[in-house]
Amino acid sequence: MELRHLRYFVAVAEELSFTRAAERLHIGQPPLSQQIQALEAEVGALLLERSKRWVRLTEAGKLFLADARRMLALAEQSKDTARRAARGEAGELRVGFTFSTPFTPLFATVIRQYRQQFPGVALTLHEMATLPQLAALEARELDLGFVRAVSVAVPDTIRLTTLQHVPLRLVLPADSPLAAQDTVAIKDLAGLPFVMYPKNAGTGIYPQIFRLCRAAGFVPQIAMEAGEASTIIGLVAAGIGISVLPSSFDRIRMEGVVYRPLADPAATTTMMLAQRGEDGNPRVAAFVALAEAAAQGLAPA
Repeated sequence: MELRHLRYFVAVAEELSFTRAAERLHIGQPPLSQQIQALEAEVGALLLERSKRWVRLTEAGKLFLADARRMLALAEQSKDTARRAARGEAGELRVGFTFSTPFTPLFATVIRQYRQQFPGVALTLHEMATLPQLAALEARELDLGFVRAVSVAVPDTIRLTTLQHVPLRLVLPADSPLAAQDTVAIKDLAGLPFVMYPKNAGTGIYPQIFRLCRAAGFVPQIAMEAGEASTIIGLVAAGIGISVLPSSFDRIRMEGVVYRPLADPAATTTMMLAQRGEDGNPRVAAFVALAEAAAQGLAPA
């Protein structure tokens, strides 16, 4: 049974005339009759009653007509789905993001706009540190990732698109003497206890803090580690130490904590989109293009 057999049958059933159906289908009447007979033989039931004056649907024909219409509609829907997928308008897109990313206006803007422009795409979001995201991209478990700059070599298979350069902020107890300063230099943090992400968390901020401190002539003293930024900020409020985080986290307001800009020009982090270099997925290309356009229209977080 082919789709054309279903189209032939639907035309005859709607016209109740082989002559009119043949004209509608732009084929001859004898071939149309032969195709209907072949369809009935394959189905194993009489679908149409004929005479020289009329054509009627049998009970089997009435039920078959409903199914035939559904099958033809599904075939058209399948073609439309395939075309939309080829344009990046359907399917699934798996996007990773770091812990600080949701606090940035850029992330909210990109996600909102993408969902509005591509409602047929199932967008799934996964919170992961930078290094696990890169591994997930290589394993084809993610399609894209909002990541931070890392100190290790990025695999050749991964392509990075820079979106924003984001300043780092010093997080310190409100009663710290440094809180009286408008800006603080990294060298002034020597000897102070740090609260940081664990080294094995795979974040880009951990090695960057060490690089900044070494450039200032000291190695940071880690007093405590925590896997969540809100926990780090809470530990700072408790007087455990100070911390350095992307400026997007200064939206977390907590009693006993203040945020201060760092005076060092290198005290910035970069937000990037990571993708597989050979990926020709149109959904990925559309997301990257939208993110780049949004980044150009937004000031750094």
